[in-house]
Amino acid sequence: MKLQTFVVMVLLSRHCASGAAYSHIRAQNVTWSSTNFKTILSWKPKPSADYSYTVEFSVAGGDRQRNHHCIRSNATMCDLSVSLTELKSCYTADILSEPPLGATSDDTEFPHTTSPRFCPYQDTEIGMPTFNLTVHEDKKTITLHVTDPLTAVFKDDHQLSIRDIFSDELKYNVLYRKQKSTGTKMQTFSSSVIEMTNLDKGESYCFNVQAHIPSRRREKQFGLLSATKCSHNDEEPILKVYSPAVIAGGIFFILIVIGLVITITVISCSHKKKALKSGTEGCPLQDV
Repeated sequence: MKLQTFVVMVLLSRHCASGAAYSHIRAQNVTWSSTNFKTILSWKPKPSADYSYTVEFSVAGGDRQRNHHCIRSNATMCDLSVSLTELKSCYTADILSEPPLGATSDDTEFPHTTSPRFCPYQDTEIGMPTFNLTVHEDKKTITLHVTDPLTAVFKDDHQLSIRDIFSDELKYNVLYRKQKSTGTKMQTFSSSVIEMTNLDKGESYCFNVQAHIPSRRREKQFGLLSATKCSHNDEEPILKVYSPAVIAGGIFFILIVIGLVITITVISCSHKKKALKSGTEGCPLQDV
């Protein structure tokens, strides 16, 4: 009887110890990060040699699935870009603390931490676009050719752009200003080929572009701002390019150079005349 009691107590103590151990290795700080549908789930802490992490994810109300790269792994991140195929659905994920790869356990349930909900279509950040400028002959119209950012989504071996996914919901905000001004204006366009008209002739302009998806909640509507690009006006008046002091200095330098050239020329001619005269006087007259 005493032996049976002892065995039961030992098993209970092991079970309690196991539960206590697992309570300290739950994943923490579980977050989603996603740009252009490149979606990473991350958490802390880094596991010890005694356990590993497994990620399970599911559409709300759907069956749980696993990404084979994130099973009993010692990593603290999991790339789920290719797994979240229903872009307009919402997902949650569980990070399970399990024995390391190759180890066995009698437990059927392991401690886990559930992620916040993530909806790719509504939550992924939109990266910065790139664009080129074309200045028209009238110098009052500039066309911006915007390249729609590519995403991590493929369809029929074709990499989709944000335009392929958001279609008519995608707009572009153009922020622009005169090159030597700080006053910025903004216009919104539906197309990726944008004509900026009625600009001031003879002025250079600077532009930034960002994606805008009005159908999203406000904090997720705007993409990252592009790098700045400026047009160049070849006919810009010289007084706008250089300061009066620089222009005056340039004119003064040119006058000095001209003066030196004239002085050297006059002195050279004077010496030649003297030499010619001296040579003529020193020669005897020849008989005819």
